[in-house]
Amino acid sequence: MTSLFDILHEDDGLLVIDKPADLVCHPTKGDVYSSLVSRVRLYLGESAEQHLINRLDRETSGVVLVGKQLEVARAWRQAWETGAVQKIYSALVHGHPLTNEGVIDAPLGKDLASAVAIKDCVRPDGALSTTEYRVEERFEREGRPFARLTVQPRSGRKHQIRIHLAHLGFPIVGDKIYGPDEQLYLAFVEGRLTEDQRRQLILPNHALHARELRAFCLGREWAFTAPEPEMFRRFCES
Repeated sequence: MTSLFDILHEDDGLLVIDKPADLVCHPTKGDVYSSLVSRVRLYLGESAEQHLINRLDRETSGVVLVGKQLEVARAWRQAWETGAVQKIYSALVHGHPLTNEGVIDAPLGKDLASAVAIKDCVRPDGALSTTEYRVEERFEREGRPFARLTVQPRSGRKHQIRIHLAHLGFPIVGDKIYGPDEQLYLAFVEGRLTEDQRRQLILPNHALHARELRAFCLGREWAFTAPEPEMFRRFCES
């Protein structure tokens, strides 16, 4: 463990990190602590190799891999491209899904009707996308229904889990784009979120966590697990 991030695994060729929520992967105009890549540079040293193998959205926490050698990074990227990597997420969602498990098979593409430039949506001419989910717990909080899910994306589209769960009618808690009102995202990026809007979101970051990553790569099986953030437990117990 380091003050820069939690380390799940490290060897000569690979660094596996539990990325916290509200941290972008790629460098920004902020300070040296403002992105995961810049923190990795501080940890490994300016002259060390670092190759980001996968990335997560700013508000998504969990397992991120960094290659410390180019050949290791290439092998892992090839594993990703060939479908040899299995990703498992935890999510807190609004509502109580009627079935304990299911498959969401809905194509995704750009949302041309949205004022949010990065927003995608389910559309018939989109890229094929499949997500599996399982309900781990149904509960109520202040009289409102919520659920904790285990989610496995079977494809790798942008915002796939968030879009699919919202499409099913169970948006992720705290999701500013695919939640109840995309205007919350516009208010957030412009720095004008009101207290009422913050209460509507409930959580400061969307409740999506990349919990496990399993793969066959470099001639062996790998498995990395990032514990669910304390926020998940507190939310379920409230």
